[in-house]
Amino acid sequence: MRPRLAHWLTLAGAVALLDQLTKQIMLSVLAGGEVIAVTGFFDLVLLYNRGAAFSFLAEHSGWQRWFFIVLAVVICGWLFKLMREHQHERALPLAFALIIGGAIGNVIDRIAIGAVVDFLYFHVGRYGWPAFNLADSAITLGVGIMLWSQLRDARQPPTGEKPS
Repeated sequence: MRPRLAHWLTLAGAVALLDQLTKQIMLSVLAGGEVIAVTGFFDLVLLYNRGAAFSFLAEHSGWQRWFFIVLAVVICGWLFKLMREHQHERALPLAFALIIGGAIGNVIDRIAIGAVVDFLYFHVGRYGWPAFNLADSAITLGVGIMLWSQLRDARQPPTGEKPS
């Protein structure tokens, strides 16, 4: 039996909940800007991102907060529609659920504190990847699954049947 819409929505909710739980843990153990070295290439940090990926638009006066909230809500609505259409498949609704859950997790931060809480920091010496969180990871994984699914389907020869 293939998962239905309720299963995918439960997954999206679980992603958002786990994201918020991990952020609350980090907020309770770290002060802003504090760093805990875990390995030679990974640290826990507490940073607040007022922008989007890679702090895009973070330096602006605050309008970006509401822009990113509205954008996330619109994209989640569109992905929910696609999830309903593809609910009996596996890869696409999985991708949509991960993206929706991650987006909800970050929207909660933007509404509650005006910025997204980031705490995972990978680096090599002084050079590092921008800090991120579980929601960002879910979004990235979801986009990767979505692209993989679309590329895989594009390479399959047509069967003469209409896609469901």
